[in-house]
Amino acid sequence: MGKYVIKRLLLAIVTTFIILSLTFILMKLLPFQKPLGTAGVQYGYYMNQVGQGFVMVFDTPQENLGGIDGALWYYEIPGTKRVEYFYQTPVMVQYFHWIKNIVTEWNWGTSTYIMPNVAATNIILQQLPVSISINILSVVFSVPIGIALGIWAALKKNKPTDNIISTAVMVFISVPSFVLITFILLIFSYNLHWLPTQWPNPTDPASEIAKGYIIPVFVLSFGSICGYCRFVRAELCEVMESEYLLLARTKGLTKRQSILRHALRNAMVPVVPSILAEFIGILGGSMILESLYGIPGIGRLFIQALNKKDYNVLFVDMALFTSISLVAGVLLDLSYGFIDPRIRMGAKK
Repeated sequence: MGKYVIKRLLLAIVTTFIILSLTFILMKLLPFQKPLGTAGVQYGYYMNQVGQGFVMVFDTPQENLGGIDGALWYYEIPGTKRVEYFYQTPVMVQYFHWIKNIVTEWNWGTSTYIMPNVAATNIILQQLPVSISINILSVVFSVPIGIALGIWAALKKNKPTDNIISTAVMVFISVPSFVLITFILLIFSYNLHWLPTQWPNPTDPASEIAKGYIIPVFVLSFGSICGYCRFVRAELCEVMESEYLLLARTKGLTKRQSILRHALRNAMVPVVPSILAEFIGILGGSMILESLYGIPGIGRLFIQALNKKDYNVLFVDMALFTSISLVAGVLLDLSYGFIDPRIRMGAKK
């Protein structure tokens, strides 16, 4: 088991490195995005890029690099006649400087548009807690409700209760989150005025901030509840029709005892690990929701960075999503062995 864990972690690290390396190289092949701000702010950004090894600076135009037309930017030092010309270094040279900056300084670059000259990692860390809190609350809210509805439907299989739950699940699981949040905002925010129409400001009262969580948590939980319900019902119905459960009944166990002691435990083996996968799905699906509701999270930040071509912020955001997904994949594989002792990870044939 220990060897398997180490092997999976190393594989996740290597996979992350390959994905981020390819992403970095492809992004650097895109046109260089000039920063916003005054000439002084732009000069500070370019000098920061020089320090990171991504840009070269010269006192004269470099004809072998395209002359003045090939320069990213040139700047006349105030009070002097000296002009500095900035040129982009080759992509592979930038790649090796990027690796060195991360390993030695944990420097992932600075923002060019969203917060000019601010470290991209600091921007992500400022908005990460909001996204994580919303996603955790949605999982905490959706898991028990979805599992309970699935168990209820399975116990009432082919009865009116099961038909109503199954039909409702099939209808509501097809409703996109952006459609659902539109109706909720229209009814509860604009018509009834019970909930805020946008994400509250940090300076608002605690009660108003708490209300701000209701809409995004409910919208993110809605699809998960339907998914868990359908999954649990299918698994439990299959287990309840198995031969070993019939054997348990013939040995004297009541229907309730056989379900609680055997059926539910075995039905939960594939369900519990799916919670991690569902968390990753919710985290990715919250991008549109955060943009619609004005939530200052990493999902909305990803779309902003993509639209404004803030490549450094976009890259760090992608690195975070990639790392979370791969770590969750490792935990997902390991969880099978902890939930079902019969499963032995990494065992030899």
